[in-house]
Amino acid sequence: MSVTVFQRARIVDPSRGLDEVGTVIVNGKKIVAAGAAALNQGAPEGAAIIDCAGKAIIPGLVDGRVFIGEPGGEHRETIASASVAAAAGGVTSVIMMPDTDPVIDNVALVEFVLRTARDTASVNVFPAAAITKGLEGREMTEFGLLREAGAVAFTDGRHTISNALTMRRALTYARDFGATIVHETQDKDLAGSGVMNEGLYASWLGLSGIPREAEAIPLERDLMLARLTRGNYHAAKISTAMSANAIARAKADGAKVTAGVSINHLSLNENDVGEYRTFFRLSPPLRTEDDRLAMIEALRDGTIDIVVSSHDPQDVDTKRLPFADAADGAIGLETLLGAALRLYHNEYLSLLRVIEVLSTAPAKLFGLPGGTLKPGAAADLVLVDLEEPWIVREDAIRSRSKNTCFEGARLQGRVLQTMVSGRTVFAG
Repeated sequence: MSVTVFQRARIVDPSRGLDEVGTVIVNGKKIVAAGAAALNQGAPEGAAIIDCAGKAIIPGLVDGRVFIGEPGGEHRETIASASVAAAAGGVTSVIMMPDTDPVIDNVALVEFVLRTARDTASVNVFPAAAITKGLEGREMTEFGLLREAGAVAFTDGRHTISNALTMRRALTYARDFGATIVHETQDKDLAGSGVMNEGLYASWLGLSGIPREAEAIPLERDLMLARLTRGNYHAAKISTAMSANAIARAKADGAKVTAGVSINHLSLNENDVGEYRTFFRLSPPLRTEDDRLAMIEALRDGTIDIVVSSHDPQDVDTKRLPFADAADGAIGLETLLGAALRLYHNEYLSLLRVIEVLSTAPAKLFGLPGGTLKPGAAADLVLVDLEEPWIVREDAIRSRSKNTCFEGARLQGRVLQTMVSGRTVFAG
């Protein structure tokens, strides 16, 4: 088995509250030492030695919300191409949403994802299965069989379940199988034909708006049902101070509730839509600057548990359209870490907290291996130069689709090497 020794590394491991200079030793697929104490162990004979010169080693990122085209939309993204993009961004595990064609709502499709990932992917791919058949919000899927086949969570992806009884049953059944219900909330009727955040800026642009209440009202319903059923509920992507307050109240009540936020809603606001730039057409829409700052504060105080890329590839045919006609969504696997490190460089969050919400917390939330540099753990890790600046350029994007919110953005913090189970899957 090959041995790799990373010397003089800044080791950042939220699972142990560790931020110190030391040595990481990888033997085969496992981490055998990581920390200052490992300095004294010396390098085994024949080991590959990497002098990190103070650059950081972090647990591989665990992205809890990734949309992939395969099956049915391979022109937008395949499992293989998404994994290449993920590795370049320091993401070693992704949770794949069931919004495919056909929908991941049966055992055969879960097995297809796992088999395809095993054959073609360079990172870990974990399928989430649909809550309802065909994502139609009515008839529930077979949670027990899907869980047994390898589904790590249940979600209707981009779709919001409007029927409260269906959601109550889903939370109850998921509880019995120790699974989590992941739900994105948007009241379809209240959102109507809205395409961006409702407010003065939308009026200036002549675009119909989506009120913040369209997210908050179904979220409040879900939180009540989570209290009622004692099921595990995860709000997939919140975007407003109103929603954060609702999550905080539910947590204070003792409900088994967690929340995520997309990197886009931590980095951008409604003004970025600018001159009808469709790459900024997202769901939920980009909100006000006050809401963006509220998301950062909710991340700091623990109201929000994880940050996701919400990687959602769209092709030219669905994005190069008038703003009101363009599809929602942006890619994000390659820019997730760089954009999140802005919160560290701007001193909003500690480096430990940034890595925790990107890696350790999502691994724990979904019961996945990873998110740690503990000895004995799988060697899913990333070597990062926290200071190196870089510019996001379309011609360097590895994803099949190029619809990034960060084109031309200046980011600080570059991935130099990504390892999955001790195998280097990216070297910058």
